[in-house]
Amino acid sequence: MSLDPAVPARKNLTARLSARFSVPRGMIVGVLFVLALTWGLYAIQPGGSILSAEVQTGIYLGLLVLTICSRRAKVLVIRTFQRYTLNPLFRLLLAISINPLGLAILETRGHRSGKIRRNPVGNGRQGDSFWIIAEHGSRAGWVHNIRHDPRVRVRLRIGLRYRWVSGIATVRPDDDPLARQRQIIAWHPLRAYNAINVRALGADLLTVHVQLQLDPARGGDRTVGGDRTVGGDRAMGGDRAMGERHAVKVPLQS
Repeated sequence: MSLDPAVPARKNLTARLSARFSVPRGMIVGVLFVLALTWGLYAIQPGGSILSAEVQTGIYLGLLVLTICSRRAKVLVIRTFQRYTLNPLFRLLLAISINPLGLAILETRGHRSGKIRRNPVGNGRQGDSFWIIAEHGSRAGWVHNIRHDPRVRVRLRIGLRYRWVSGIATVRPDDDPLARQRQIIAWHPLRAYNAINVRALGADLLTVHVQLQLDPARGGDRTVGGDRTVGGDRAMGGDRAMGERHAVKVPLQS
C-alpha cells in the first residue's frame, strides 16, 4: 500500500475528470444510427434533404464533442433550439391531429410560475402505463414540474381520436432508461426513430413513468379527481381540482 498522501488525491481527480469528460450511455450508438440514416437517404436521393449530409454529420459530431466537454452547455443549446423551433411546430401539428412522428403531448404545471406547460414527448404507452425517456434527465424543466406536482395530462391517440388522459407521474432514477427504451420501441418504427434522436440529442437519460387514469367506458379522458372533462381539451387548471399536492409511488418494474 502506498504511503504517498498525494495518491488518493490524484485518484479522486482522475475519477472526477473521467466523470466530467465522458459520453452518456447510448449516445454514440444514437449518433451512429442517425448518421447511417442520413447517409442512407443521401445515397437514395442525393441533395434531397434541407441540410446536406455533410452539414448534418458536422452538427452531430459537434454535439458529441460538446457533450463530452460540457453536458450543461449541450443541454442549453438543444433546449433553446427545441423551445423556439421544434416544440411549437409539434404542438401545432398535434393540436390539429397531425402526428407524423407518433409523438404525444405531456402537460404539467410550472413549479414556479404555476402556468400550464406542454411538451412533445415520445409515445411510450403500454396499456395504462406511459413511459417517457427524458433526454436531458433532471435538467428538463418538465421533470422539475413533475417532482413538485406529479399530476399530469397526456394527449395521445386512443382508437381513432386524440384525447387528454390524466395521470400520476413518477420520476424513476433507479430504472435503466436504455433497457426501458428498448422495451417500449419494440416493433414500433416511429418510436424507434424517436429513441435514436433522444440518444443522439440527449445528455443524461432518465426514465419517467405516468400511471394513466383511463376510463374503461371511454378509453381515457378523465381527471385525477374522477370528474370527466368535456371534450378533453381544457387546461389542467380549468377541468380538475388541484387539491393538496401528493406523490404516488409506483413499484419498480424490471
